[in-house]
Amino acid sequence: MRGGGLLVAGTTSDAGKSVVTAGICRWLVRQGVKVAPFKAQNMSLNSFVTREGAEIGRAQAMQAQAARVEPTALMNPVLLKPGSDRSSQVVLMGKPVGEMSARGYHGGRQEALLGTVTDCLEELRSTYDAVICEGAGSPAEINLRRTDIVNMGIARAARFPVLVVGDIDRGGVFASFFGTTALLSAEDQSLVAGYLVNKFRGDVSLLEPGLDMLYGLTGRRTYGVLPYAHGLGIDEEDGLRVSLRGAVRESVVAPPHGEDVLRVAVCAVPLMSNFTDVDALAAEPGVVVRFVDRAEELADADLVIVPGTRGTVKALAWLRERGLAEALVRRAAEGRPVLGICGGFQVLGERIEDEVESRAGVVDGLGVLPVRIRFDRDKTLARPVGSALGEPVEGYEIHHGVADVRGGEPFLDGCRVGAVWGTHWHGSLESDAFRRRFLVEVARAAGRRFVPAPDTSFGVLREEQLDRLGDLVEEHADTDALWGLIEGGAPRGLPFVPPGAPSVPGEVGAGAPESRGAAPDPAPQSPEGLDFAGSAGSRGQGLDFAGTAASRSEGLEVGRPETQGKAPRPQGPDGARSGKATPQGLGQEAEQHVDEEAL
Repeated sequence: MRGGGLLVAGTTSDAGKSVVTAGICRWLVRQGVKVAPFKAQNMSLNSFVTREGAEIGRAQAMQAQAARVEPTALMNPVLLKPGSDRSSQVVLMGKPVGEMSARGYHGGRQEALLGTVTDCLEELRSTYDAVICEGAGSPAEINLRRTDIVNMGIARAARFPVLVVGDIDRGGVFASFFGTTALLSAEDQSLVAGYLVNKFRGDVSLLEPGLDMLYGLTGRRTYGVLPYAHGLGIDEEDGLRVSLRGAVRESVVAPPHGEDVLRVAVCAVPLMSNFTDVDALAAEPGVVVRFVDRAEELADADLVIVPGTRGTVKALAWLRERGLAEALVRRAAEGRPVLGICGGFQVLGERIEDEVESRAGVVDGLGVLPVRIRFDRDKTLARPVGSALGEPVEGYEIHHGVADVRGGEPFLDGCRVGAVWGTHWHGSLESDAFRRRFLVEVARAAGRRFVPAPDTSFGVLREEQLDRLGDLVEEHADTDALWGLIEGGAPRGLPFVPPGAPSVPGEVGAGAPESRGAAPDPAPQSPEGLDFAGSAGSRGQGLDFAGTAASRSEGLEVGRPETQGKAPRPQGPDGARSGKATPQGLGQEAEQHVDEEAL
């Protein structure tokens, strides 16, 4: 028996699709429903390694935790990791297959992956009672509709109803709901079941007239109004917005356990990856975490963290340009704490030899750790377990750089010299006993009378956060109607909202069965030029994962980059990056051309 499902789309990127998907998963599993998350294609530098050694988006790992299931590559078969404004590393079924330009990917390679994507979704549907899919960006990115495999393309292929989420905190939510619907073709509109308002502040009754008018205009109901919730701290997809905000990471509202606080400054390096490594620090009472991009902001920091990055050499140049490199070297000489994680560990070393990521050759590092880095075409994806500072530690590794450690004290497969630590391990600070011991070392070196709380459990806090998401859905959405969508599909007879978009010949999902609830061919044909035959475990073998990154990518023609309260329930008609918005225009022309004469 095949499980039902739902696609959570959004009016924009950052509308709240990830957290709404997680909230629905947590609500369903608490009702005894066996549920799994799914995102066909994700663009993110914030990734995770599953137990089988596959790299997927960190948001999908979080959603799997919300569903209380082990994350797998099936839940995020395509992951794009930007390496420049014009190219991304393509990760297929958890393994990198090389670099591809945006033009090449959206020029036909993306739609060729539909067979793989639908195979993964069907395998999940055969195992779970329900699959909650997350879309990417907006389903109304009409310039990318023909090759879309993550929004309406997958909804059409699976005949899944679509719930559109809008962030009312940004303003313009009614126009966004209406415009999103009106820009879709009639075939796509037939699957848009209705809307969900996210981040509402105030009295819901004041919103009701607008919801009634929206129903009158579109024939689609609003399935819930979720209130603004502070301090969720749930994994985000995109670290770029965080680094540009220079935001303070939300911390537990609790006084320090000792006499002092600890101030942590995180260098907001370009292409910052896995910035969630610092979430466990922010969960500690008395630890204040902020992102910085100026040398003077390191002056009062008790600990400076150089985080992971998809562009190690680019990050190193950025640190030097801004004076941060000099400040880090000075801190190390003064015995003031510095922690480098993955790419941050690499820049702290003596030398970087990179013919893979930046192809810059040999570049001098900051020289504060006795380490030499050589980039290998094969990516290390691992879930290491070990110990440090006398405490057990778990983590995960995602890197091309191979470290040759030539001195110092051993530290999580990296090293320590004085108050400078470096490791390739992400997630190590989530190990509670190790994190407390590490903070004691930092406080001592910084001269702070800080004492970590003895009972902070990051895992327990994360579960509480996920339960809060489930509570938001259960208390402020029409859960009976949501289950009706998951089990029965979109309501029949949904009206067309003009003007609509014309159906594009050959658009993804256009050949899907039109009867509600009908399934795609249970054994989709392999897309032309790609061999995805076999089980999900062997899917993608035709790409030859066993060689170099360049040789593995032949099926995709991947090459080197060109450059570096319950909501109102109005009655419905039956009585009841496209992908993620891509940074710097990735997925569109890299340069926007303006008609100066017309201006």
